[in-house]
Amino acid sequence: MNPLALALVLVAAFSHAGWNLLSKQAAKADGVVFLWLVAAASTVLWTPAALVSGAMPSWRAVPLICVSASLHLAYFVLLQRGYRHGDLSVVYPVARGTGPMLASAVAVLFLGEHPTHLGVAGILLVGVGVFLLSGGGAGDVKGLLFGLVTGLFIAGYTVWDAQMVKEFAVAPMALIYLGEMFRMLAITPFVGGGRRRLVAEVWREHWPRVLGAAVLVPLSYLLALFAFRLAPVSVVAPMREVSVLIAVVMGGRLLAEGDLRRRLLAAGVILGGMVAIAIS
Repeated sequence: MNPLALALVLVAAFSHAGWNLLSKQAAKADGVVFLWLVAAASTVLWTPAALVSGAMPSWRAVPLICVSASLHLAYFVLLQRGYRHGDLSVVYPVARGTGPMLASAVAVLFLGEHPTHLGVAGILLVGVGVFLLSGGGAGDVKGLLFGLVTGLFIAGYTVWDAQMVKEFAVAPMALIYLGEMFRMLAITPFVGGGRRRLVAEVWREHWPRVLGAAVLVPLSYLLALFAFRLAPVSVVAPMREVSVLIAVVMGGRLLAEGDLRRRLLAAGVILGGMVAIAIS
C-alpha cells in the first residue's frame, strides 16, 4: 500500500474516532444545541476550503444534497442521543458495523448487486460481533439499540452519497460543506425559545469539543477521499474501519468504560466482517 495513502487513512480513522469521543464527552449537554454549535463552527471554519476548491454544484443538485444532509442530520441526532444513553465502546462499533452491512443489503435488493460468499460471511460476522457486544442481551442494551438504529442512517447516506458522487458528479467537498450548512440551518429553529439560553452555557463548557468536532467531522472524510485517489478502494475502505478498535480503546482507557476485553473482541469480529464486506 502507498505509504502516503496508509498515513492518510490512519489519520482519518483516528479523526473519526476522535470526534466521536468528543461527542460522547459532551453527551450530558443539550444534544440539539451541541450539534448546532458544531455545524455552525464547521460551516465557518471550512468556508475558505470550500471557496478555494470552487467545487460548487449546479442548482439541480441542491435538492439531492438536501436529502443527503437530512440523512446525515438524523444520523448525528441519533448518535448524540445514543452517547447520552450508552457507551462509546458499544454505540460506535455497532453503528459503524451495521451501516456497511445494511448498505450491502440495500445494494443487493435495490441496485441489482450480487453478494459473494465472502460478503455473506462478512455480514454474518458483523451480526456475531453485535451479539457479543450485547452480552447476550445482558449488556448495554440501550447503547446497542441506538447503535443499530444509527446504523440504518449510515447505510442510507452511504448508498445515497455514493450515487451523488458517481451518478450526479457532485464534488465531495461541496457535498460535505453544504451538508454542514444545511444541518446548521435545519437545527436553528430548534435552538430558539427555551434553548437559546443554553447556547452560551454549552459553548462555555464544551467549546474545545465543539471546535474539535467541527474540524474532525469533515476532515476524517476528506482524508479518506484523498487516500482513495492513491490506493485501491478495496484496500483503503477496510483500513479506514480500524477506527472501530480505536474508539473501543478510547472508551475503555479515556472514559473508563468497563468490560474492555469482551468489547475489543466483539469490535475485532465486527471489523473482520466490515473488511470482508469491503473486499468482497
